Amino acid sequence: MIESRFGRRSDEIGENQIAGHLQWSKFLPRLVSLVDAIVIVTAMLTAQIARFGIDSSAELAAETLDPNYWTISVVLALIWWVSLGSSGSRAVRILGSGIVEYKAVVLSTVYFFGGIAIISYALQLNTARGYVGIALPLGIILLVIGRWIVSKWLKRNRKLGNYSRNVLLVGSPSAVEHLRERLQSSVEAGYKPTALVLPGYSMKSPTGNELPLPVLSVSSEAHDILRAIDKQQIDVVAISAGSDLKPRQIRELGWELHVREISMVMAPALTDIAGPRIHTQPVAGLPLIHVSTPKLVGFQAALKRGFDISGALIGMLVLAPFCALVALAVRIDSPGPVFYRQERVGTHGVPFRMHKFRSMSIDADKHISHLLESSNGNGVLFKMKDDPRVTTVGAFIRRYSIDELPQLWNVLIGNMSMVGPRPPLKSEVDQYERYVERRLLVKPGITGLWQVSGRSDLSWEESVRLDLFYVENWSLIQDMTILVRTVKAVLARSGAY
Repeated sequence: MIESRFGRRSDEIGENQIAGHLQWSKFLPRLVSLVDAIVIVTAMLTAQIARFGIDSSAELAAETLDPNYWTISVVLALIWWVSLGSSGSRAVRILGSGIVEYKAVVLSTVYFFGGIAIISYALQLNTARGYVGIALPLGIILLVIGRWIVSKWLKRNRKLGNYSRNVLLVGSPSAVEHLRERLQSSVEAGYKPTALVLPGYSMKSPTGNELPLPVLSVSSEAHDILRAIDKQQIDVVAISAGSDLKPRQIRELGWELHVREISMVMAPALTDIAGPRIHTQPVAGLPLIHVSTPKLVGFQAALKRGFDISGALIGMLVLAPFCALVALAVRIDSPGPVFYRQERVGTHGVPFRMHKFRSMSIDADKHISHLLESSNGNGVLFKMKDDPRVTTVGAFIRRYSIDELPQLWNVLIGNMSMVGPRPPLKSEVDQYERYVERRLLVKPGITGLWQVSGRSDLSWEESVRLDLFYVENWSLIQDMTILVRTVKAVLARSGAY
């Protein structure tokens, strides 16, 4: 039994300390394990029957050292299932995290089948390529779908307050408040701020502006912090910037938290930095965090451009008949041209003409000065829910973002991208603060994080934050994810006016 230097052992912590966490921290991995097992059996069974039929022993005698692939399928399925667990893809901390979880599942599966290929080559086993060619892609697809279903269920429950880990925030008042706000804005991640420890500060705010969570301690000593933790049902201790804790105290705290089966995480003052840009390097016992500079150049730029061209061409070909009907409806509904062309600001501040289906009367721009006081926008962007300039057909195509479809031409000729920041007006750019100008480092997009996160209902600060996050953390997988989420956002019509 592990003895704590502060007089507590792991079996003496008591059910009040970890009961809430233990009730579901074991259930979730078991649920995911079951889903993984069903998926793997389905993939292997499908590959077996599709490649060999029901009785495969005769054919396989010439293809492998083992005369029966049913036995091989069972063994491989078991090893595959175990490898998913040993890779950490079922860890509570990543369940429901989205791309991080899917990446862990895909990499584990690819490594597993890569291992099969290496062993087959080394031992000169003629493993049926058709069998692997079916099991691998089918398994990845079904695993991601299965995890997605569990993730949707888990996120829905976390929004109701279930299956979340209670977090104790440690640091300065401003740092823990910032961390609290960010965690509470993403409740689906499963971290629930519960209480605070402010080492070196006071229990009460001298200004009277109290923090919204109870302050358990202001001591910098590990034993005082642990005494406060033992009075709560804490699952995670998050140490943020500004904490008045020395390295020795953090080390001791980590040891004692391990005894109590409580996780400890460090929350550095890095905001909106995606995982691929963060690299940890141990130097002289220090875990140095390297943040790489985002660069959309060279191969990455060519990859994004190729994705844009193919997406625009496919979209224009598939949607051509529908766009013809929309153009006819616009023309019949009100006098004027079918298309509306407006100057927007593109990459590095270079202006271009953006194309849309006309959704307003032809003299709409002349009346905007009279409507500014009625704007429902966010201070920089002009938006109006019941804009009198919008035509009948225009209201419909704006509601479902159909008016944006002609921008596929802008993508094809290189003015825009399929995914990127919102294309701004020059009048908006003139109001930009210096840091906001980073939005112009990449091409504006038909859709983006702003489109799938609330559109016109977002505040200016939130719109900027999302666009800057995209600029700082671009990836092709993120682009494809945003395109899929765009379909849901368009159908939901949230923030569209």
